[in-house]
Amino acid sequence: MSLSLLFTFRKYILLQRMPCCSDDDEGIDIFTHQPSRSAFTSLNDSAGRGYQWLIWVSEKSSRLKFYLKRLRWRSPFAGGYTTLGTTPVNIHGKPITDLSKTGGWLAAFFIFGNEMAERMAYFGLSVNMVAFMFYVMHRPFTSSANAVNNFLGISQASSVLGGFLADAYLGRYWTIAIFTTIYLVGLTGITLCATLKVLVPNQDECNQLSLLLGNCEPAKPWQMFYLYTVLYVTGFGAAGIRPCVSSFGADQFDERSRDYNTNLDRFFNLFYLSVTMGAIVAFTAVVYIQMELGWGFAFGALAVAMAISNIVFFVGTPLYRHRLPGGSPLTRVAQVLVAAFRKRNASFDSSEYVGLYELQGKRSAVKGSGKIAHTDAFRCLDKAALRLREDGTNMSPWYLCTVTQVEEVKILLKLIPIPTCSIMLSVILTEYLTLSVQQAYTLNTHMGRLKLPVTCMPVFPGLSIFLLLSLYYVIFVPLSRRITGHPRGASQLQRVGLGLAISIVSVGWAGVFERYRRNYAIREGYEGSFLSPMPGLSAYWLLIQYCLIGLAEVFSVVGLLEFLYEEAPDAMKSIGSAYAAVAGGLGCFIATILNSIINSLTGNEEKRQTSWLSQNINTGRFDYFYWLLTALSIINFCVFLYAARRYKYRVTDIVETKGSTTAVAS
Repeated sequence: MSLSLLFTFRKYILLQRMPCCSDDDEGIDIFTHQPSRSAFTSLNDSAGRGYQWLIWVSEKSSRLKFYLKRLRWRSPFAGGYTTLGTTPVNIHGKPITDLSKTGGWLAAFFIFGNEMAERMAYFGLSVNMVAFMFYVMHRPFTSSANAVNNFLGISQASSVLGGFLADAYLGRYWTIAIFTTIYLVGLTGITLCATLKVLVPNQDECNQLSLLLGNCEPAKPWQMFYLYTVLYVTGFGAAGIRPCVSSFGADQFDERSRDYNTNLDRFFNLFYLSVTMGAIVAFTAVVYIQMELGWGFAFGALAVAMAISNIVFFVGTPLYRHRLPGGSPLTRVAQVLVAAFRKRNASFDSSEYVGLYELQGKRSAVKGSGKIAHTDAFRCLDKAALRLREDGTNMSPWYLCTVTQVEEVKILLKLIPIPTCSIMLSVILTEYLTLSVQQAYTLNTHMGRLKLPVTCMPVFPGLSIFLLLSLYYVIFVPLSRRITGHPRGASQLQRVGLGLAISIVSVGWAGVFERYRRNYAIREGYEGSFLSPMPGLSAYWLLIQYCLIGLAEVFSVVGLLEFLYEEAPDAMKSIGSAYAAVAGGLGCFIATILNSIINSLTGNEEKRQTSWLSQNINTGRFDYFYWLLTALSIINFCVFLYAARRYKYRVTDIVETKGSTTAVAS
């Protein structure tokens, strides 16, 4: 031990002459500023027990003296985790000895199947539940649309819970396994609601005219309570799946591989392709089943598909690679905030300042995470890692955090503006699910001799997404690579921005066409017949806005998912993915709130003033509403450009060499 100690002391003397210093595997903690006349180092005795040696130089004597004091290592991190936090493990938490037998594309395809079924159920409910509440439960169209919007919003916004449980305790695999079962229970309950007559109001003598006049027997309160209960159980199940599936799929690829970035890029594109295929099936096959066999068979088909996907997911269990959960991320965030607050009055220029605390070598204080290099953003949070001479042996994480732990919080804060700017896209998508269906009811949906159901119209954005993703690497990447010079055609933020720009064009065109459609209906005498199709005006004009919003969704959502996965801290990947889901959920809530505000501001029953969003679309002003969305989208796009230009991509790799530490940006 004496030789090691002398080597450490020699290194300490040299560090006093350096403006800054770094750490190697045998040296002292990483300092980001010049150290003072004291320094800490960790050594192990012959028994492997960790001790801390305090070395200081006496300034009271002209002769150089040093004093040693052995302190019991009281760090709550117990020396950290000796292996890289991102090392994949098997389902039992043991390191995988032969990675070639696990993970990769084969494991990813089992995960694609689960996501396809979940999206099939999600979109099947979103497009059919409004009609089910209107035609079967006899609820007003507006309240039915708002109820479904709330369901969509809750199922996405509560994804933070699923992400938290996955990152903190359960891991992504077990979180998916538990919540996919809850999802199946909810779908089964909805199927029973559509099958058993006791759970729905009396349907006798309830024709279309009675529905329009509101003369059908309304659903009893307990019937609506049952429907809402099983609907929100389903949404709760989706909330646990959504933030974990994309991250769990990406975990199947080795980040040390040369092809990692390429595989990750292709994975997220194929992942969203599976989402699109689920949506296409929901908008076609499920709608066909509903028309031919009834609501019970339609919702039952969703439950059966979910049950099959669960079986497929569990069959792939031996192939999956797992990441260890890192403990409660909320606790780590709270520790940083508390520690920073306690040292809020401390100064980086004080003589008491030693440095920023970090563990040595490759060890990380956070389970399931590699080290994160220090950055200059949010400097106030650095005080949580500020080591002062007065700290002594107080190593409580509520008083002193590592640089990695502080950087986790910084990253979470830095990420917020980007998914926030995607909320507006979610608002447009949510409005399209209801408003464009109302438009389609007034239009001719014949394609030659084939008449498509109105509820099938949202399939066209899915088809445009499917077409684009199929040709993405053949057409878009080579063309955009020539313009941007980016090896993958465009960076993640560039793709998000392109999608937001296309969404502006989509909703702007929707306003133009709606103005033409409304004028045509009034001119041809259809003003009072808002559920009667006009033979002279084809519904396929809606394809322009549908296809444009499909393209916008591909670029924005896929780019956002990949961006969040790569930028999020290692032990918070699920929470990072949950950011996108929360943004989608907030979009649903904002759409509902916006509808209520517009109805209250533009409609007045006493003055017989029709709201912009009147149930009679021919007397309403959907065109004004679409243009309002266009204006809000332009403002949102400008905010995104500002946030994207200021964003600095995360430094992901720390290459440690003898006597130096080099950060490599991703």
